[in-house]
Amino acid sequence: MTLRTECALDAIREMAKVEGAHVGAGTVLNGDDLARAVDAGSQFIVSPGLTPEVAAAAQRHDVPLLPGVANAGDIMRGLDLGLSRFKFFPAMANGGLPALKALASVFGKVRFCPTGGISEANAPEWLAEPAVSCVGGSWLTAGAFDAATVEQRARAASKMSAGA
Repeated sequence: MTLRTECALDAIREMAKVEGAHVGAGTVLNGDDLARAVDAGSQFIVSPGLTPEVAAAAQRHDVPLLPGVANAGDIMRGLDLGLSRFKFFPAMANGGLPALKALASVFGKVRFCPTGGISEANAPEWLAEPAVSCVGGSWLTAGAFDAATVEQRARAASKMSAGA
């Protein structure tokens, strides 16, 4: 659940009540956002960037962090903090799959979750890249105002994994 609306923390609280759900907060911009998200029930954190404050807050709260990176320096700072999983963001604006492949060739043990320009049409190509663990895209919920549509899209997306 991205922290882009007034009701995001309430939504996280409700989602956290669902047995077996893995609830995370995205668009976490600072340590205060992170603390509120964890208090609401977030089990992991996604941030558009990597800052010392967000990384320290994640360590204090003992919660997994998937920070956004766009270049080699970002990845190196994350590695220095003990991280090896990153959100490649914004993926298409930062050179798309060719840029990610170039970064992956240098940082062999790093895995990425590209977001930003990922669509239902291009997700399979991204997922075929060994350095990509998963993708994020707004097509799952774009324009959908009913649970059935979101469920249908999510089921289709779950079949996109590499090797499927």
